[in-house]
Amino acid sequence: MNAIAVLLLAYLLGSVPFGLVLTRLTGAGDLRAIGSGNIGATNVLRTGRKGIAAATLLLDMGKGLVAVLLARHYWPGLEALAAGAAIIGHCFPVWLRFKGGKGVATLMGVSLGLAWPIGLAYAVTWLGMLAVTRISSLAGMTAAVVAPLAALASGNAAYAPVLGLLAALVLWLHRANIARLRVGSEPRVGSGGSKG
Repeated sequence: MNAIAVLLLAYLLGSVPFGLVLTRLTGAGDLRAIGSGNIGATNVLRTGRKGIAAATLLLDMGKGLVAVLLARHYWPGLEALAAGAAIIGHCFPVWLRFKGGKGVATLMGVSLGLAWPIGLAYAVTWLGMLAVTRISSLAGMTAAVVAPLAALASGNAAYAPVLGLLAALVLWLHRANIARLRVGSEPRVGSGGSKG
């Protein structure tokens, strides 16, 4: 019963589409009809509203963090389950016919919730790659791959399997981005590209 409670709570938290809600509330329209149609912060940025994009990023991170922390407080030992459910909720929200985001920001939140060294490694990798390449998808995918490695390196090996599975999910959701990276057509942040 505890596992079911964690799965439902974390999934519901993860499934809140903050990007879609914020853009509608601020009059930016339906985010799914803008740019790539993705509900994440990168696509929100294409509306030209940097503040809303930043808020989306923080809220998407926050829901993953909260899901893990709630599990740790009420159901110790089920944090990894909460992490996975929160990411699944973000990527496949029932409210949006299971068409959600790609999980990068929410994975940052759950990584931080699982263990701060993992979250720190994720953040440094993400921000560092973004600063160097200005390619949002590449930065996010690299950070996702680093997370399970950071779990192993920081003495949190118990979290490495779920983080490895979540990294694989993030890569799969970015398969179109990977194809564009291979041919050199993936847009950079600020370039006005339409894919996310």
